[in-house]
Amino acid sequence: MAKKSLEVDAYIAGFAPQQRARLEQVRAAIRAAAPKAEETISYRIPAYRGNRVFVFFAGFKNHIGLFPPVRGNAALVKAVSKYANAKGNLRFPDDAPLPLALITRIAGHQARCDREQ
Repeated sequence: MAKKSLEVDAYIAGFAPQQRARLEQVRAAIRAAAPKAEETISYRIPAYRGNRVFVFFAGFKNHIGLFPPVRGNAALVKAVSKYANAKGNLRFPDDAPLPLALITRIAGHQARCDREQ
């Protein structure tokens, strides 16, 4: 398993305790799906890289975002549709439980797409 990034630790530490806990849950879900991915900061937010950066997450005032949009798997695109904004990026509201199994599926899909390129 790849080492945790100190930069991502610092990014998460900058949030209030409740948001920190949610960000750590997202981090763990991504790492579970892509344990060999390099964890880094890109565009000033946490990112996971194989051949290229394949998934990012970020904390915002009222939600956690997951990027880029999901493509190439119709069932997964349908599953994430309630979280997708107009550009297809995902928003998980702070006032709702995190869909951690779905986040793991997304990260796994994105990692597989990365390996196939």
